[in-house]
Amino acid sequence: EAGKKEEAPEEDVTTEKSLTHVTFESVEEKNRQTYLQLIQAFHTQSRYRKNYVEFITAALKNMKHYGVHQDLQVYKALSDVMPKGKFIPQNLIQSEFMHYPKQQQVQIDLLEQMEDNGVMPDVEMEAILVNTFGKRGHPVRKLRRMLYWMPKFKNLSPWPLPKPMPNDDLEIAKLAVQRIMTVDLQATVEVFETKDVENVLDETWIVSGQTPMQKELIKHYRNAKAIYIEGPFYIWLRNKCVSYFILRGDALPIPPQDTRNTDDVETLEVPPAIASSMGIGVSRRKNDVGRVRSVHEQNDGTILAVCVTGTCSKDSLLSWIRILQNEGYDDLANIPILFKFQPTKRELVAQTSP
Repeated sequence: EAGKKEEAPEEDVTTEKSLTHVTFESVEEKNRQTYLQLIQAFHTQSRYRKNYVEFITAALKNMKHYGVHQDLQVYKALSDVMPKGKFIPQNLIQSEFMHYPKQQQVQIDLLEQMEDNGVMPDVEMEAILVNTFGKRGHPVRKLRRMLYWMPKFKNLSPWPLPKPMPNDDLEIAKLAVQRIMTVDLQATVEVFETKDVENVLDETWIVSGQTPMQKELIKHYRNAKAIYIEGPFYIWLRNKCVSYFILRGDALPIPPQDTRNTDDVETLEVPPAIASSMGIGVSRRKNDVGRVRSVHEQNDGTILAVCVTGTCSKDSLLSWIRILQNEGYDDLANIPILFKFQPTKRELVAQTSP
């Protein structure tokens, strides 16, 4: 009849529902091309396109399984699924009270997932959302906030990382040790193989970080009761978690501090330059000549070296100590070394976050 809205055939609606709930889980070959084909199939299967909220929700949940959670083009293709013009608010009240809330909220969820994965939108995606929700739509406001803030934070870290991150555990371990050792500009990062050590049980690689100052600090522990291998501690490089260990000694004595009040006029002293010209003796302060604490000396102990091993096993750490002895840490042979760590079940050093 004239004036009535044409209803979608039942078979088309059934096909759309099957695409929404089943397809992403049932596909055997999960890759970028297959993911885009599913979006295209939903986009072109029928002129009665419905269930796009459910489809986008299911697509967002399966992005990591297809390896497209950091692909801007895929996010744009997914945003383009919604019909254009239907959800644009016609007045201020509709704009402020979130006209078509489910559709706007699922698009905001898509933008939040982009933000969580470090994907920055572009002008083309802004045009897609403006054509879908209008200039005053809540997703457009969210996108413009992302366009303002994300470029500011993109290169803010003083430890830039490659993008994409390498998948090799050894390369990730190098990046982790380099970041840890940035506290000392003289630090060196070296890679060793445990197979070069005699009677080794665990053949793997070791990434070790040391500084010349740490080599000198070991001399203070020649008569120490023991030094310790502690860990594992954890450092995150984007979505990669790296376990590392430290070689630590007990805290060295703190140099004496001058407790005199230099603002007290009763204790004013003649400046050394004037005193020498007048032939007046100058009394030395307690800390005029003394040892200054390095950055490696903390209140709870002194960090003597840092390492990451491929297996995080006790045997690999023992091989690390033997390698350090051959690399100039001669005093380690005469110092008792104790292990203070909880064994980990992880065999790989890099673990991808869920």
